[in-house]
Amino acid sequence: MSSTTTLKLQAIPVDKEIENLIRSSKEIAIGLNANDTRHFGPDPDGLKILPESTRKRLVDAGIDISEGYPSRPDKSLIPVYVDEAAAIRDDDYEYVERAKRADPEKKALLGAAKQVIHLTNHIGTEIVGLQLEDLTDQQKDELALLVAERVVVFFRDQKLSPQKQLELGEYWGRVEKHPQASQVNGLPGVSVIWQDYFQKSLGVGLTFKNNNLGNFDATKNAVRGTQVWHTDLVHEKRPAGLTHLHLDAIPEFGGDTLWASGYAAYDKLSEEFKKFLDGKQAVYVSAHGYLDRKNPFSGPKKIERVHPIIRTHPATGWKSLFVNRGMTKRIVGLSSVESDLILNYLFEVFEKNADIQVRFKWTPSKPGYGTSAIWDNRVSQHRSTWDHEGKESRHGTRVTSLAELPYFDPESKSQREALGLPLDEKDFF
Repeated sequence: MSSTTTLKLQAIPVDKEIENLIRSSKEIAIGLNANDTRHFGPDPDGLKILPESTRKRLVDAGIDISEGYPSRPDKSLIPVYVDEAAAIRDDDYEYVERAKRADPEKKALLGAAKQVIHLTNHIGTEIVGLQLEDLTDQQKDELALLVAERVVVFFRDQKLSPQKQLELGEYWGRVEKHPQASQVNGLPGVSVIWQDYFQKSLGVGLTFKNNNLGNFDATKNAVRGTQVWHTDLVHEKRPAGLTHLHLDAIPEFGGDTLWASGYAAYDKLSEEFKKFLDGKQAVYVSAHGYLDRKNPFSGPKKIERVHPIIRTHPATGWKSLFVNRGMTKRIVGLSSVESDLILNYLFEVFEKNADIQVRFKWTPSKPGYGTSAIWDNRVSQHRSTWDHEGKESRHGTRVTSLAELPYFDPESKSQREALGLPLDEKDFF
């Protein structure tokens, strides 16, 4: 056998060679950005800044943090190429909409609460006097329906372990297990929301002046943290349904979160514009970039999915505007100029109409307790505020349950139509 033949037999495909190089190098980032120095596995450095309230919650729950916290998946498990990242959860499975099984009057849930507080007319409800870990299946179904109707529901003073939070998420759907996000040790699917740590490990460079720039133009300005209006996991084949964020370390002032209703955003549009958008689709992208296997030197490429711009919620039957500034790329079938003009207007419908938003203050709880927010990503956008600037700890855990394949039912109604509320069409003449 000639030496040339031997070399051909031993040749490694270029994409595999690049992958091997990335995985074996300590200097090359994978799946995030060039400043990524985050530890793989439990991070000992995280323990140095871990809030005491968080430490107590983790230890009480039996989470092993002896070697560090939080934990990040092994580098060998994080996708390098966009095609392998897109293949995660790309399979078909049966989704059960728990809210469709609920009593429309929600007697089991609301009847057991000490108080039910609607924070605004269109969005946001607080439930007082219930512990999430003690809910029956019937109450969980009714809570899913309440979230579908009110968009986001809050529970203060919760004694909730990460394990119970995960269990609740699994009841509502298939829990998203992020391939590269920091997570609670030993609990894939329980992501860590901890800006103080990310500042240190990723060097995201949040400052008072730059933390909000992405809300002016997310394509030109760096998106740092979660301050830009967005909807979770729109790049998934089956995007996020319910997300449950539980904060166990809360600043005395600042760190609020805002949500906006997709139902109300749709009803802000003129009837003619609704007709134009009904049935249209858009391209949605992932937050993280990966390499293109066919052109690995072209820079990061994001996962792309096509979903309807107007989607129908399977439990309420109401239409919702399903776009967000951070991750909606373009409208299918329109020129880039037309698409940008329309999308920027639709983004601003969410962002500029204060009457369809709720701003929630995460007030500190008594020792050993925290506060939970549960929202429906199918009918909302949200964003955080970084006005506390890291001077006080803010730490939480998040579990997201994926939902159905997005669809548009032309026979479905808007929220205001379904509730018999005026559409005020005369305002446009």
